[in-house]
Amino acid sequence: MESSAWVAAVIAVAILAFVLISVFIKGAGALNLDFLTKAAAPFGEPGGGIAEAIVGSAIIVAIATLIAVPIGILVAIYTTEFASSRSSFAVRYVLDILNGVPTIITGIFIFGLLVAGHQGKGIYGSIALAIVMLPLVARSAAEVLTLVPPSVKEGGLALGGSRWRTVVSVVLPTALSGMLTAALVAVARAAGETAPLLFVLGIPGPDVSLDPFQPMNALPITIFQKSQSPNPADHTQAWGAALLLIFLVLLVSIIARLLSARSRKRLSAVR
Repeated sequence: MESSAWVAAVIAVAILAFVLISVFIKGAGALNLDFLTKAAAPFGEPGGGIAEAIVGSAIIVAIATLIAVPIGILVAIYTTEFASSRSSFAVRYVLDILNGVPTIITGIFIFGLLVAGHQGKGIYGSIALAIVMLPLVARSAAEVLTLVPPSVKEGGLALGGSRWRTVVSVVLPTALSGMLTAALVAVARAAGETAPLLFVLGIPGPDVSLDPFQPMNALPITIFQKSQSPNPADHTQAWGAALLLIFLVLLVSIIARLLSARSRKRLSAVR
């Protein structure tokens, strides 16, 4: 059984390595300063870059994070500190169901609710990604909050603090690194989502746009569109955009792991 476990682990790592190496080989040639800083070339013309997609992804994911993280943390606080066992179970069950809903259904839902009959906008993409991020943030933050030792909460209450004041002043600072980790994991997942954005971003122009209330581009959409093009140069750019997206997700994941290690160390010290 131990040998089987080792073989399974090697297979998993080998698949990931194969994907990363393949994307690197096919996309490294596209990465240069012009590719990262110039907007897309007009249709039919060579050259251009993906600056509008990079900026669009950053804005869309940032707004989604501002929506999902506060709500998710408040939901986590409610389920771990204030809700009855029955209410807590119900909320967590709903979050688990929401987390299992295919993201393409989320995109269709936002399309039918906000976009149908209107122009697509970047803010709609942020709302769709916020729905994708919310259950992950809430469940992860709740798990971190349950790791805070009861003695820490009891100490705050013994000093005369109210339940809410103890949560805000004692519990949340103790679990801060873990909740940041939960937020970063959700950001890493949202950054690569394509299905929800296909329905709601509209048809953006080739120029860089900073207005989320206008149609916007994003890295996953650029990868999808350029991979469907008959032009080999677009295929190279698609691989380059995929490599850049992998680098960004890897960077966020590394930061999340460092914060997670810091959180575990801090909670262990408190105990």
